[in-house]
Amino acid sequence: MRIFHLAALALFGSLAGFAVSGAVAQEKAQPDSNLPATNTFGRWTTIIDTLDTGQDAHKTCAASAAFVDGIGNAGTLTLSISTGDALPPDAYPAIMIAVDNKDLPTGKDIAATFGDPGIKVSAKVYSNAVGGRPSWTVDNQAKTSLALLRAMRKVTSLDVVFGKQTVASIPMDGFTKAYRNLGTSCGFPTKDVAP
Repeated sequence: MRIFHLAALALFGSLAGFAVSGAVAQEKAQPDSNLPATNTFGRWTTIIDTLDTGQDAHKTCAASAAFVDGIGNAGTLTLSISTGDALPPDAYPAIMIAVDNKDLPTGKDIAATFGDPGIKVSAKVYSNAVGGRPSWTVDNQAKTSLALLRAMRKVTSLDVVFGKQTVASIPMDGFTKAYRNLGTSCGFPTKDVAP
């Protein structure tokens, strides 16, 4: 998978902050066609960036929701995929959580649980840093990613736990429309996640 521009992810976390205001879905007018296109759906913001090398063009499609954890740390939950990657149903967007909490477990193969009291998805996450900010990426196995994305569509808030430590409860308002926007923009079907 071509890694989404790390600086852009850090910037995207800032853009996702606009989602916290609960703005209605609207497309932002772009004064320059070279700038990424953004949309807001409930608490989710999407960003579609096109990289044209002259020989070919790839789009990176990302969706992010901002949240505040139980102790007041700011964070983002971000999905990203590129048209240069394998696309659904063969592979799903990478799922990353960035939160300013240095007390969360770090390393590889950290057991994680996502869902709510009625839906639980188990996955492995590994830690890294984006622009010095702690972040964790879900091990992107197609079966696990599909289950997690389906859970995100069904729950009102996604409860996230790493090991035995609660990370946050992240509102999912607007997720389904944001995911469909990623599919439309990057050219993959969304019926298996968001019919």
